Amino acid sequence: MAEGVLIEVDITDLTSALARLGGLDNVDAEPLMSDIGARLEFSTRERILSTKTAPDGTPWAPNLAGTSILMQSGQHLLGSIAWTASATETEVGASWEYAHVHQNGAVINAKNAKFLSFVVGGRHVSKKSVTIPARPFVGISAEDEAKIDRLAIKFVDRQLGGGQ
Repeated sequence: MAEGVLIEVDITDLTSALARLGGLDNVDAEPLMSDIGARLEFSTRERILSTKTAPDGTPWAPNLAGTSILMQSGQHLLGSIAWTASATETEVGASWEYAHVHQNGAVINAKNAKFLSFVVGGRHVSKKSVTIPARPFVGISAEDEAKIDRLAIKFVDRQLGGGQ
């Protein structure tokens, strides 16, 4: 994801903890990592589609056009959200080339002219620069943490022979 946004969950510590429990050192944790990836993809999409908040719960700054934030350019951002998993980690992110601008914010300056020129809400606007505020959408919320904890507990319980 060269220009995108990425969050990585690494369970190396869980793998070594399972090994210390004895007989669980060859456990395939990929199903757990896949469950975590699916959960984080769901919550990332939910932020864009409905909650309009950062993972820490902070509401996103409104945009000048008064449109649904992060959705004006169609499905580009939403369609690029994906996850991958292995036995030791999950990666969740957005590969759309402008995802990082929305995640981190940016300042766009006029380069080839004195002003940037664009239309917002049917009104022509000229500015020397435009600041796009950060609207973090990739990350782990408190709700995600609790869900990941429950997923990990259920996974370990199944490995130990419970919860069948």
